[in-house]
Amino acid sequence: MSAVRRPAAPRRTPAGIDPPYLYPDYVATRLRSPTHPLVILPRALTELTGPLLGEERVVPRDADLTAQHRDAPIGQRIIVHGRLRDADGRPVRRSLIEIWQANAAGRYAHEADRHPAPLDPNFTGVGRCISDDEGAYRFVTIRPGAYPWQNHANAWRPAHIHFSMFGVSFEQRLVTQMYFPGDPLFDQDPIFNSVPDPDARARMIATYDAGHTLPEFALAFRFDLVLAGRLAPPFEREADDA
Repeated sequence: MSAVRRPAAPRRTPAGIDPPYLYPDYVATRLRSPTHPLVILPRALTELTGPLLGEERVVPRDADLTAQHRDAPIGQRIIVHGRLRDADGRPVRRSLIEIWQANAAGRYAHEADRHPAPLDPNFTGVGRCISDDEGAYRFVTIRPGAYPWQNHANAWRPAHIHFSMFGVSFEQRLVTQMYFPGDPLFDQDPIFNSVPDPDARARMIATYDAGHTLPEFALAFRFDLVLAGRLAPPFEREADDA
């Protein structure tokens, strides 16, 4: 396990950035959203300090989702990279970042996913890495496909990758989604549109990065992450992950 970190300041995000607990167009929130005022639990030592997962648990292969099985997965290879920072712009160093996603056909490698798209035996769709001393991270993966989710008539989710960041303590664990530029499904997706601020929605969309594209191998997209403050991407409520 890694050493105990310094206490983490509570996350402060301006109003209007994170999605509400109840967004009726996102049907699942009608049952998931709380019906009583939230109770703020006291912040004890366990929440304020680590420990986090030790770096020895994460190996370089974890960050390459195209090299975790015997053969290469089907789909367009992409590189997703960026920096993890705090609200003051400082790098969040040596912090765990996890991703999970559907395969190129739009299906998760999970028993609950009944979408009749093919599974890929060479793609599990899960990766993780540790940010470096500049807060930088990098994944190699496959561009995920869109998939139906039965929220409304002919409902399809835009292609996306889930991100989980742990910051410097368990209390800072946050989840968001990264989308791809120019997706035609944005306008009909209530999860994306549950974020009230258009600038905040834009921060969930990655930027094509020609400078990090590998010729003859993979396109690259940049997705920077800020754990708190005005420039943070919107984060999912704990019960609203989809």
